[in-house]
Amino acid sequence: MNFKERDRKHLWHPLTQHKLHPEHLPIVKAKGVWLYDEEGKQYIDGIASWYTCMYGHSHPQIISRVKQQLDVLDQVVFSGFTHPPAIELSEKLMNILPSTMAKIFFSDNGSTSVDVAIKMSLQYHFNQGHKKKRIIAFNNAFHGDTFGAMSVSGLSVYNGPFEDFLLTVDRLEVPDENNLAAVLSSFKAILDTGEVAAFVYEPLVQGAAAMHMYLPDHLEMLIKLAREAGVLTIADEVMTGFGKTGKNFASEYMISQPDMICLSKSLTAGVAPMALTCCSQKVYDSFYDDEISKGFFHGHTYSANPLACTAAIAGLDLLRSEEIQSNIKRIHNRHLEFEQHIKDHDKVKQTRVMGVIFALDLDVKMDRYGKLRDQLYSFFMEKGVFLRPLGNTIYKLPPYVITDSELDLIYQVMEESLEII
Repeated sequence: MNFKERDRKHLWHPLTQHKLHPEHLPIVKAKGVWLYDEEGKQYIDGIASWYTCMYGHSHPQIISRVKQQLDVLDQVVFSGFTHPPAIELSEKLMNILPSTMAKIFFSDNGSTSVDVAIKMSLQYHFNQGHKKKRIIAFNNAFHGDTFGAMSVSGLSVYNGPFEDFLLTVDRLEVPDENNLAAVLSSFKAILDTGEVAAFVYEPLVQGAAAMHMYLPDHLEMLIKLAREAGVLTIADEVMTGFGKTGKNFASEYMISQPDMICLSKSLTAGVAPMALTCCSQKVYDSFYDDEISKGFFHGHTYSANPLACTAAIAGLDLLRSEEIQSNIKRIHNRHLEFEQHIKDHDKVKQTRVMGVIFALDLDVKMDRYGKLRDQLYSFFMEKGVFLRPLGNTIYKLPPYVITDSELDLIYQVMEESLEII
């Protein structure tokens, strides 16, 4: 049996209805922006494997440092112990995180980083004698698949069977020029109940909502109102963090900074699972007490794994390099050029660019996981380009090491795909 046949015997894949999609393509190698299947065909990774491998696959600088670390310390429990990679990572992060951040807490993935932030926000108030149960989140948000993260997510296709078991969440429309006054009014009314613990948001780009983008000034207003009401703000930068929006973090586009930031995905450059929940000194101080029950009792077996920390350190060094910063600007400018070229196409409804993110909405009705979406996905793969349309949106978020000729290939295939609609 080949890999595809062996896969079908025992493996259950994420976000998949296996009766409709029984086969999965075996990838046996990856290097730079390229993926290779077991038949030897290659594909450009146009979404950096869900925004993780932003420095390309198997980057030699990252792989070399992880190999060196493997010979020194592979794993040690992080409760009662610490180790140099975790310490160095915390120091390097503090050099680029917003100035409000003071502490970092390790977990395993983006969903758990959001769960940690939610638990911190609830206990922050509880430790001060206030029991606040409500959380504010945007409609169409996606923060993860664990129960806390799912509670603050708005994509019902994922949440349906579990809605009766989720946390109490007030949902808010994402602000725009047309609804800003109504959104601010609704937000104030919810805050005025005095029952809100936190406001959770994806800053400026809602990834799973087809790369929906909104303005920094609008988010700034909401953060200020939350702060005035004593409500903690949680920026979910799992997708946006580490340069994808053109700045290290999307939160940098605002003056008002969050109380907590959730990080994962490209944190470890695609090498190993790890996540962080970063918080302000104010949040940390509410847990710092002679009473043991006021501590934060949450932990994971592989928290702060030394290999993952080492990959993250190497990734940060690359992110801050002149080469990668120059590449981010180059990719952004190329996206803007392509946007000008394609935006008036009769099958294009809307385009948008932020940093290395490019999104194009088709002027056609499509289901999120419908037949036309599947046809587009198959077309891209046949052309050797890995893109995953979200409903009627085609987007790309390539690794920072992509060349101009590789970008051109993706642009060409995206434009060609308009002819099959």
